Amino acid sequence: MLEVHDLTKRFGGLTAVDGASLEVPQGAIVALIGPNGAGKTTLFATIAGFHKPDGGRVLFRGEDITGLPPDRICARGMVRTFQNTQPFAKLSVLENIMVGAWLRTDDRHACQQRATEIARRVGLSDRLDDMASELTVAGCKRLELARALATEPRLLLLDEVMAGLNPTEIAGIVDVVRAIRAGGVTILLIEHVMQAVMSLAEDVFVLNDGRIIAHGPPAAIASDRGVMEAYLGRGAAERLLGDTAHA
Repeated sequence: MLEVHDLTKRFGGLTAVDGASLEVPQGAIVALIGPNGAGKTTLFATIAGFHKPDGGRVLFRGEDITGLPPDRICARGMVRTFQNTQPFAKLSVLENIMVGAWLRTDDRHACQQRATEIARRVGLSDRLDDMASELTVAGCKRLELARALATEPRLLLLDEVMAGLNPTEIAGIVDVVRAIRAGGVTILLIEHVMQAVMSLAEDVFVLNDGRIIAHGPPAAIASDRGVMEAYLGRGAAERLLGDTAHA
């Protein structure tokens, strides 16, 4: 469904994304992980049209969408969420979700029906009349998901949708993500919560210093020396692997 080939993004003399390639098959949940500052969000933003790449190509459903603006990419069925949620604070939860639903219809009743159904899917049915400013962090994360889903995406790019949540809240979001995939939406997610990555993703790409350094199923990635070094540093990774070998 999504093919990213040798994507590069520079900011002045800084190469934030350096020839990164990845693939997301239709119907899959694929994770993009890496240490802080690795370039994950920049890669997401470039795929989704928020940054114009300096090199490489992005193909979505066989169509070259490289450099298209976000609204046109969204209209084609790819939408991203943001790590730092910014709901329309003076609008209700229902009205916030309707903002996304307007992409597919100009009928207010249909838009409201769509938003109400999406709220049910993400666990916000009992908060529809509340102002978005009244939501907890976990509620805002669910609202961010809902606004994206209301655009009727085929591919959803989730940027740390579990960041800042406690274990119970994380488990709730994991269930929501599974249900979204079961509903026919393909998912590419950035995530630091490794237990969520291990339980959700069939395939994992690891980014470090703007480059993809590893790719494979979660169990293989968890024991990859290069991945451990990227997260922990070479010395700590060697000690950890040494302890594992002697266990």
